[in-house]
Amino acid sequence: MAMELKGGDYGAFMDKFELLPPQSQEQLPLHGLTFAIKDIFDIGGRVTGFGNPDWARTHDPAAATSPVVLAALAAGATGVGKTVMDEMGCSIDGENAHYGTPTNPCAPDRVPGGSSSGSAVAVAANLVDFSLGTDTGGSVRVPAAYCGIFGLRPSHGLVSTENVIPMSQMFDTVGWFSRDLSTLSRVSNVLLPSPADNIAKQPTKFTVPKDCFEILGSLKDHTYQILNASVAKIFGNDALDNRNLGEFVSNNVPTIGKFISDFSKREAPSVPALSVISYAVGCLQRSEFKANHADWVNTVTPTLGPGIRERVHQAITYEDGPMEDFHVLRIEFKSALAALVKDGGILAIPTVPDSPPKLRMEAAALENFRARAFSLLAIAGLSGFCQLSIPLGIHGGVPVSVSLMAHHGADRFLMSVAQELYETLKRETKKAWGSSDYSS
Repeated sequence: MAMELKGGDYGAFMDKFELLPPQSQEQLPLHGLTFAIKDIFDIGGRVTGFGNPDWARTHDPAAATSPVVLAALAAGATGVGKTVMDEMGCSIDGENAHYGTPTNPCAPDRVPGGSSSGSAVAVAANLVDFSLGTDTGGSVRVPAAYCGIFGLRPSHGLVSTENVIPMSQMFDTVGWFSRDLSTLSRVSNVLLPSPADNIAKQPTKFTVPKDCFEILGSLKDHTYQILNASVAKIFGNDALDNRNLGEFVSNNVPTIGKFISDFSKREAPSVPALSVISYAVGCLQRSEFKANHADWVNTVTPTLGPGIRERVHQAITYEDGPMEDFHVLRIEFKSALAALVKDGGILAIPTVPDSPPKLRMEAAALENFRARAFSLLAIAGLSGFCQLSIPLGIHGGVPVSVSLMAHHGADRFLMSVAQELYETLKRETKKAWGSSDYSS
């Protein structure tokens, strides 16, 4: 798609430089691949900017390099620069008032998704083979979906977050992007821990919850039908489970009952039980963000862009709610979801509710979209499960994706299932959309 580029790199990069792998690299697993790095990862001797010029101005160069960056280099990949991110990681949109908004190569009039915006754009624009991002509330999964590429949020705690600026340690993960499953698999084989001997080979159950697709997702992209048809063809009808996730959560997470009446009265389309999950995740994240960054914000009083300013203020002035209930809710939810996907189960959901929002969309118009988005994104957040966003193609001029989730620690199993299912997903997508309205 022809478009005006920002300096030839779609506005993806903050700083270009070269980090070289070891000299004798022919047999290394990532030999010949290039990668970009979100400006939240430390690289020794360079200032980590955290998406904000006042942060960069008030912080010294990093003393050490992120172990994940070092692992990619040691495996033979070449680092080519730092990428733009949303200020302080506080958005899923990808718009940065200071450094500009990276151009979404799939839909130039739409946001690229954040906060790992530049990392996703660098991959989608074919500027690098893979890139590193972080995902606390959705910052890998959302830009992957918006830019039509693969994005993996690993199981929480499985990949080191050392020498990465923290947002909320309870939810922070390091993730990565690629244009194809083969490259994503190569990177995952390097960055994920060695596999356990008891990894399941085939999913025993494939839950495709109807409410997530018909209430929180978009009916026009037919992803519910595409997933059901694909799973039935590969794994059989007996593997399919279309139960409503909201009802399952309400029945199996007792603490939900303390909050759900407030969320059941809302007029906007929602799954109340998942709205509660999203609310709990938001409160827990704000509490930890406040502990991490309130002193700096209050001391420096940084210049923050629209939307970011309000979110940061909300976080640093947050007064702890019923935190004990939220922690109990987290334990109960992890246990319930583990029971749902036990013994090699997979949960499939929309990655995001609908098409990427238009650039500079009014905040009010985004409110319902963001509420539905976080109801979906909070599932992996509160459970700590791994989630892979899979692009299905371009429909109506915008990218469409779905996500697969698996039990905590089952990241390699999740990758294996995705590889087995992907070609059928593409065929069923083409059938559902019609060949004249499908492009991959």
